[in-house]
Parts: sequence; C-alpha cells; structure tokens
Amino acid sequence: MQSDLGVLADRLDNLIEAMIVAGDLLELSDVATDDPDAKGTWVFAAPPSFVVRRTGSIFLTGIAPDQDIFLPEHLALRVVRSHVTQFIAPEPGEDLIEQLIAHGLHQLSESVWLRSPKAQTPEQLIQRFENQLASQPTCGPVSGLEILDRDTKVTYYRGRWGAPRGQTGTFVARRPQEFGAPLWSFAELADGTLKRIVDLPPRHFRWRGCDAAWHLQMAIDGVAGHPQQYRRSATDAGVRFDFFSPLPLWAQRRLMVLGHERPRSRSLFAYEIPVAEAAEEEKNLQENLWLVPTDA
Repeated sequence: MQSDLGVLADRLDNLIEAMIVAGDLLELSDVATDDPDAKGTWVFAAPPSFVVRRTGSIFLTGIAPDQDIFLPEHLALRVVRSHVTQFIAPEPGEDLIEQLIAHGLHQLSESVWLRSPKAQTPEQLIQRFENQLASQPTCGPVSGLEILDRDTKVTYYRGRWGAPRGQTGTFVARRPQEFGAPLWSFAELADGTLKRIVDLPPRHFRWRGCDAAWHLQMAIDGVAGHPQQYRRSATDAGVRFDFFSPLPLWAQRRLMVLGHERPRSRSLFAYEIPVAEAAEEEKNLQENLWLVPTDA
C-alpha cells in the first residue's frame, strides 16, 4: 500500500496541476523573471484576474500574495467554488466587470486565454514530432526511462506507463532529472533499447511539456486504430463528460470555463457542460483531440 506521505505527495501534485490548469499558478515559461537560478519546474502565483464567460458569469483566477482572498467581502460572499475553480455571477443592472477592475483584477480575453494550437490531422502532428526526433543524434540508455505503451488499454492511463520491455518504435516518454519532476520526452526505441530522444515541449510551443505529450499520444492512439475515449451522459443540468486520460491545458480550460468539474465515476475526471454548449465541445473533442465516445 502507498504510504501516507506518498498519498499526500500525490494529492499535492494533483492540486498543483489543477491550479496550473485553472490559471492560479504559472510555470516559468509563462512569466518573466530576473532570477538566474529559476528552473523550468518552478511555478509562480498568477496575478488576480478574471475571464467573462458566455453565460455572463465570471471565472476568477490568480492568487494575491499574503491574502486569503482578493475581493471585498460583499463580492467574496457571492463567489461559487468548485474544486479549484471560482465563479461569480453579476446581479441585474450591475456592472461587475467595472467593479472587479476597480479592485485591481486584470480582465483576460477568453479567446487568448483559451487559445489552442493550429488545427491539424493526427498524421501531421506525429510527422512533425518524428521529424524533430530524427534530427537528434543517437544516444545511450537513460536510467529510469518510462514510456507510454500505445498497445495498452486507452481507458487506464496510469497502467499505460512502464519501463521499456523490448518495444520498437516511437513513444511518448518521461525521464527523471536530479531535481524536479520527470522531463517529458519523445523517444525512439529498437527492441527496448533507447536510440534517440527529444525533450518536450518543442521550441516556440507556448504550453507545457505534458500538454505536448498528451496531445501527441492522442494522435498516436488515433492513427493506431484505438483512439482515446470519453463517456457522455445526460444530467438534469446538462451533459456530463467523463475522461480516462489527461487533456492538454487548452482543452481542459475550455471545459472549466464553459462548465463545472464533477466527481469522477470510473474515470480520471469529469465535467458537466450546459446543453447549449455540449455539442460544440463534443465536436472539439472529436475533431481536435481525436477522441471517440464510449458507453463503458
């Protein structure tokens, strides 16, 4: 059994990941700092900000240093919290945007905050990464290397990871580093032996290494004929989507802003989306992430 310390570490990792997705924390690539010792694995508190949703509700994000809350009490009491997300709805005749700006919050454009990579086919995405990998010199073994096995069950994400066991081909991978979380990579193997490796994310990619890796794995699974899946079900308030593998940052933010996170049910995580938004979001899942629905 996992130790209490290990369980706590996993919970903290999951919380940090969720706060990065929500925009409360920013990784080094998203900020400017004069600290020469800052490492790529460092995270920083995002400034208090807000995004206006299509429904009129406002998504709050960011952290105020040395403060538990960055809103005056009369507004703070109206905030609705769901896991790491926070929302506030304007009252009739109220200019809530002006009030938030007056209290020092920055308005973020929804189109910029939710910006996603350029649309492409899964074959195009794989080819781009394989071209980068092919340009790397051959290398020796890497201790502790793990790969995401494309021949494993797509609905059990944690079970897909493991040490190479004689596989040949290209694989999403993780390799340990002396300090910090493992580095995301794309690796070429021959009979389980590492031949080439390139770290993720690629240059000029504005998202995280894990986002590049998860998107690439979605393409690999789709082209291999066993695409990743989601489960769709109707609820009293809208449409629920259960997911079995992590989503890239840009995809999960869409679900956060348009809907609400719900307790998982035989899945990795779940969101409930209003009926009016569900069809468009399902189209995005299928066309840009190459996911398919399942009844499992």
